[in-house]
Parts: sequence; C-alpha cells; structure tokens
Amino acid sequence: MPRVGLDADAVIACGAEILDEGGAADLSLAVVAARLGVKAPSLYKHVDGLPGLRRGVALAAKAEFEEVLGRAVRGRSGADAVRAIAAAYRAWAREHPARYALTVRAPAPDDPQDQAVSAALAQVVFDVLAAYGLAGEDAVDATRFLRSSLHGFVTLETAGAFALPVDPDASFGRMVDRLDASLVDSGR
Repeated sequence: MPRVGLDADAVIACGAEILDEGGAADLSLAVVAARLGVKAPSLYKHVDGLPGLRRGVALAAKAEFEEVLGRAVRGRSGADAVRAIAAAYRAWAREHPARYALTVRAPAPDDPQDQAVSAALAQVVFDVLAAYGLAGEDAVDATRFLRSSLHGFVTLETAGAFALPVDPDASFGRMVDRLDASLVDSGR
C-alpha cells in the first residue's frame, strides 16, 4: 500500500533536507527512502531514480533561491537593491551550501523546466541592474560580475578561508559597496 502523502514534492523536499544536513555525498535513494519510511523502489513512482531526484532538488533549489532574492529586492532599487540581494544571496547560500551549489549550474539545454526556473532567477538580477541603466550584453556582463563576486565570497567563507582578523561582515559590506560603485560606472 502506498504511503499517504508521499509524492514527488515530498521526495524532493526530503532530498533537499538530506543535502542541507550532510551534503551531496549523503544523497541517495536508500537514505531518502529510509527517512520517508518506505523501500527505495517505491520512490521510482515519484522520481526518475537518483538522477531524477537530483534534478528535482536542483530545480526546487533554483526556485527557492529566486523567491528569496526576489523577496529581498521587492520595492528596492539601485544600491539598496544590490545590498539586499547580496545579503539574501549570502544568507541563503550559507544556510543551504549543498543546495546553493546546485543553483550555480547553467540550465540543461534540453530541459525546459530548468531553462524556465534559471531564467526566472537571472531575471531577478536583471531587474536590479535595470536601475543602473544596464541592459542587453551590458546586463549580462554585470550579472556575471555580480554573481562571480558574491559566489567567490560565499564559497571562500563557507570553506573556512577567512581566518584573517578582520570581520568578514565588514569585508562583505565593503565588497558590496564597491560592486555598487562599479555598477554605477558601468551604467554611464
């Protein structure tokens, strides 16, 4: 008899929890099944094996990240929006490092769902950059600049690389101020 309430969303949410707790190495159908109190073969009714579980978790992570960033910048523009998106980016990536790693991958070219959720995530950044007068290729370049800066900081921070006796929060704030100044220059 199928477990009541078990569907693809529940399986994917469980996979996301496992990622948050232990990282990608801990994600398997056996671990998800044990956590859900079912046998691993029953998960195939809901996800297409481990690749389907990973895809589902990645899509859910991108969608959640888009929602978090979008909520952070709603009603803001310019430097205020850049500071808000940077803070939300850093907080979410630190809280969900394994899921965050799934959000940085380009969408699969043959996966319309991945294309759509990735485009929505990029659009949040494009909307922030529009206040700087950046569009087209300039917006793409600025998006890469912003993402690379935030990703680099977060990746180094979560890896424990900031051992110097300067507050990382202060360093992050200075970096975001410089990002804003550079975006202002780029929009001229």
